[in-house]
Amino acid sequence: MPLAAAIDGASGPVLMLGNSLGTSRALWNRQVPALARRFRVLRFELPGHGGAAAEPGPYSIDDLGASAVAVLDSLGIERAAYCGVSLGGMIGMWIASRHPDRITALGLICTSAWLPPASAWLARAGAVRSGGMAPVVDQVVARWFTPAYAARAPGVRAAFADGLGRTDPEGYAACCEAIAGLDLRPRLASITAPTLVIAGSEDPATPPAHGAAIAAAIPRARLAVVRGAAHLANVSAAAEVTAALLGLLTGADGARR
Repeated sequence: MPLAAAIDGASGPVLMLGNSLGTSRALWNRQVPALARRFRVLRFELPGHGGAAAEPGPYSIDDLGASAVAVLDSLGIERAAYCGVSLGGMIGMWIASRHPDRITALGLICTSAWLPPASAWLARAGAVRSGGMAPVVDQVVARWFTPAYAARAPGVRAAFADGLGRTDPEGYAACCEAIAGLDLRPRLASITAPTLVIAGSEDPATPPAHGAAIAAAIPRARLAVVRGAAHLANVSAAAEVTAALLGLLTGADGARR
């Protein structure tokens, strides 16, 4: 399953960024300028997202994780830091637990190692396959931003809603099926990379308890809770999240290297 990818920044160690379900690599636009001053920033698209092609599903987290590793292999990259939001974070946990020698640092934003019930994800997959993306846009975007942020930044909300509506239904559905079958909990203790888990205090999709469970299971991981942020915390609290990620990636937060 080839994944489309792009690199920002001409020099420095590689930092791979993974997107949330229903978003494109534009999810990271608020972080890339600061990150690209220190890193070669590698962003990839989930199947069917951001105009990328989608093979028929279902997918598994093994499929998505192996495809992300294949991106690194295709570019001759042996080791990289990795940061991911939601499904992107799940992919990062998969890589860091299966290939610990390849991940130098791990940033996990608004994500979960296990997100039941599977029936809800399978129902959403069925809904978009039969009815397209339009019926799910409003309910999904409502989880991404708090009402207060959506009121302050209606253009941002509208842009993300438009991107979600343009996502290929098959790619989206197949990624939903990957989340339905996900259970990374048995593998978390094998992650050796310095890890920062960021949760949004108002995130209804992956509440802070999910982040706390990940941080408790990964050796020496830290948890940071962003107050007032919903699921796309790196958008609504961009400066705070960017600073936290730079602290992890540069060692300024005291994480071991």
